[in-house]
Amino acid sequence: MPTFVEGVYFVASLAATLVAAAVFADRLDRLGERLGVPEALLGLLTAAGADAPELAAAVTALATGAKGTGLGVVLGSNVFNLGAMIGLSALLAGSVTLRRESLALEGGVALCVTGIVCLLGFGVVPAWAALALALVVLVPYVVVVALAEGHALSLRRRRVFRRALGEHHRRGHPQGRDLWEPLLVIPPAVAAIVLGSIGMVHSSLRLGDRVGLPHVLVGVLLLAVLTSLPNAYTGVRLGRAGRGAALVSETMNSNTINLVGGVALPALFVGFGHRFSGVLAVDVVWLLVTTALTVALLWRPGGMRRGGGALLLVSWAGFAVVQGIFG
Repeated sequence: MPTFVEGVYFVASLAATLVAAAVFADRLDRLGERLGVPEALLGLLTAAGADAPELAAAVTALATGAKGTGLGVVLGSNVFNLGAMIGLSALLAGSVTLRRESLALEGGVALCVTGIVCLLGFGVVPAWAALALALVVLVPYVVVVALAEGHALSLRRRRVFRRALGEHHRRGHPQGRDLWEPLLVIPPAVAAIVLGSIGMVHSSLRLGDRVGLPHVLVGVLLLAVLTSLPNAYTGVRLGRAGRGAALVSETMNSNTINLVGGVALPALFVGFGHRFSGVLAVDVVWLLVTTALTVALLWRPGGMRRGGGALLLVSWAGFAVVQGIFG
């Protein structure tokens, strides 16, 4: 395929992915508002859908044998998410705030799963153990989200869970089109996100080969950023609306889903070698440190302000420079 045609294919795939992501985020937000779901649950659902480009790109790359590209997409997109979603939101909105109970829950899960993937990356634990440890962390989290509305719990415990899950949307009165229209639009939007991502992976790898760009750099600097744009769009939208709990939940859940679905689970079937080496080893440590920094900045009184947001963006810029030098 000629380079020009390949470029057009890449741009078309990117455009389809971004448009579908915007539609998905809008319909999901409407559905959450109608049903009055907690912000943490909305963040989890949004992350699961908006993560489709990153996961599809990573799994497609791994399936085609481009292991460096697949790992680069996951690690690069996670660092980018912290800067582009939480950092940029703090810059634009002035601050990102949420209850410390919510931050402890969301940040604790993200830090634990990132640490587990670090252990996997450095060969400390095998793939099956890493996946099992991740599930030990994630299953209780999902149970907490599910039980927050359950009547089997005492009123006091439900209140504790609700504080950790953030504010609820004000419940509307869903009828007819209010429910059916989002439910009908969301599945094809997710399908378009996945198909567009597959097109981006194949075209970007071919274009990278033609200009001599290593596959790891294609994953970390190109695909990681582009496939994260749907998440960045929805995240900044939440941040500017002052919905810090939903923003942090989406960001941390997105990164967790990426690590489990794009690294820990595929590692059972696609060997990454004994351990990450070179720039990938630096990347996984960078991600762990940046995640901890994000939690620390949000924990401060008044939450993360513009200075903290700028620091996260500088961290991403430094990450990109390191890729260019050592990739």
